Amino acid sequence: MVNTENYEKTTWRKLMSGSLLIMVLTHMLVHAAGNMRSTLFPVLKEEFALTNQQVGLIVAIPSLIQFFLSIPSGMISDKFGPKKLMAASILIAALGAFLGSISATPWMFIIASTLLTFNSTLYHPPAQSYVSDITSPRDRSRALGIWHSGGTTGVSLGPFSITILMGVFAFGWRQVYGFWIIPILLGLVGLYFVKPSSEMVEKEEREKWDETDTVDTLFNSNMIFLLLSGTVRRFGGGLTTGFLSIWLAEAQGWTVGQIGIMLGISSLMGIVASPLGGELASRYGEKIWFSGTLLGNYIFFALAFFVKGFWSFFILYIISRFFGILGMPANMTLTARFSPRKQRGVGFALSSIPMNVVMPVAALVAAYIAYIWALLYFHGYDCDLLSGSRHFPLWGPDRGVAKH
Repeated sequence: MVNTENYEKTTWRKLMSGSLLIMVLTHMLVHAAGNMRSTLFPVLKEEFALTNQQVGLIVAIPSLIQFFLSIPSGMISDKFGPKKLMAASILIAALGAFLGSISATPWMFIIASTLLTFNSTLYHPPAQSYVSDITSPRDRSRALGIWHSGGTTGVSLGPFSITILMGVFAFGWRQVYGFWIIPILLGLVGLYFVKPSSEMVEKEEREKWDETDTVDTLFNSNMIFLLLSGTVRRFGGGLTTGFLSIWLAEAQGWTVGQIGIMLGISSLMGIVASPLGGELASRYGEKIWFSGTLLGNYIFFALAFFVKGFWSFFILYIISRFFGILGMPANMTLTARFSPRKQRGVGFALSSIPMNVVMPVAALVAAYIAYIWALLYFHGYDCDLLSGSRHFPLWGPDRGVAKH
C-alpha cells in the first residue's frame, strides 16, 4: 500500500525547491519591461504621430524576428544546457529596457521592443525544458504552473509600473523603462544558484518515473495538431494585440492608467490561476482541462464587446484572462509530453512558432481593418463596407442619432 501522505510531502518539497523558486523569479524579471508596450500604445501613437499601419508594424516586426530565431534557440538550449541561454536572455532584456529608456524615434523603439520580445524567445524553451526535466510526469503540470506564475506576475508589473510611476510620480514612459534595468539584471545573480537538472534528480529516481505517451520523433501527429490549434488561436489573439488599448483609449475614453490597471490585474491573477490550473490539469487531464479553459476564455472575451460601461468590460476581460491563464500549464505539459526528452528545448521552441508566424500577419490585417473601419468604429459609425454608407454612431454623445 502506498503511503499517500509521505508521497504528498515529498512531492511538495521537490516542487518548491530553491531552484524552482529562482526560476519563478527569473521568469518574472525577464517579462517585467516586456509588456509595457501594449499599455503605452496610445501615448506612443500620439508622441510619434503613428498611423495604424505603423502600429501594426511595431507589433509585427518583433514577432517576425522571433519566428526566425525560435528554433535555433531551442537547439542551442538542448545542446549547451539551459542556464547559458537563460543568462543571455536576461542580458538582452536589460539591453531592451535601456534602449526603451532612450528611444527618440519609432525605429529605435521598434529595436527596443524587438529585444524585449526576443529575450522571451531565448528564455522560454530552456526554462520550460529545465522545469519539465526536474519534475516527474505526475507533477509536471503543477511545477509548470508554479513557474508560469512568475511570468504572469512579471507581465503585470509592466502595466502596474506605468500606472504608478507615470500616474503618481510623474515619470515619463522612457523613465519607466529605465527603472527596470537594474531589477532585470538581478536575475543573473539568482540564475547562478540554479542547480543542474542532474543534481536535482538522481539517475536512479528518474528511471522510476512512468513516462507515459513517450514519443520518438518531434514531428508526431499530436504535436502537429497542437501547433495547428495554436496557430488559429494566436491569429485571433493577434488581431487585438496593439489595437485593444488604442480602441479603449480613443473610442471608449479610458485613460492609460485605467488600461494599465486592467492589463496588470489580468496578468497578476496568474499568481493564483497558473498554479491552480496546473493542479486541476493534473487532476482532470491536460487535454480536457485545456479545452475547457479555452472555451471559457473565448466566451467571456466575446461578451466583453457586447456590453457597455467601464466596469462591465473590465470584469469580463479579467474573467476571460483568468480562464486563459488556467489553461497554460496544461498546454505546456502537453508540449513536454509530445516532445522527446532530449529535444524538449526544440519542442517548446516549436510551440512558440504559431504565435511568431501569425502575429505579424494578424497585426497587419488588424491595421488594415482599423484603417477601413476608421479604427474599429472610432468615428462612431456602423460603416457598410459594400455601399460606403453610414448609419448610426455606436459610440460617443451622438450614439443612436442618424448621420448622413
